[in-house]
Amino acid sequence: MIKIKNISAQETYEIRLSVLRNNIDLPFKFEGDEDKRTFHLGAFYEEKLVGIASFMRNRIDVVKGQQYQLRGMATLPEVRGMGAGKMLIEEAKSILKEKSITALWCNARKEAVGFYENLGFKITGEEFEVSKVGAHFKMYYIVS
Repeated sequence: MIKIKNISAQETYEIRLSVLRNNIDLPFKFEGDEDKRTFHLGAFYEEKLVGIASFMRNRIDVVKGQQYQLRGMATLPEVRGMGAGKMLIEEAKSILKEKSITALWCNARKEAVGFYENLGFKITGEEFEVSKVGAHFKMYYIVS
């Protein structure tokens, strides 16, 4: 069974590096990681950290109100399809609702768009390229 817990920024780094930055020369430590308003969630399977997501104050113009950005979400290949990613997002939605946050948004890799759409996110704008990573879309979810 997968459990979601609060974790530190440092605990996200190993999975960020191995999944999101594997053979990609880009930083795996993000500006805002240590901001007091930022929170990081971890998905644990059999006591092992297998999924991560970071949530930080940031905004896009297309949405009004208080916003958080999802950054650095990743799950280890061996647990994909077990619901860890969905559980991370659902826990974040609950936390953000308690904080009276209006919207959650992200820069979603093109191959992950369907995942986010299934969780209620909507695309805004056109496809764009992130250097060394590939095609992305801005997506948002209205929390409250």
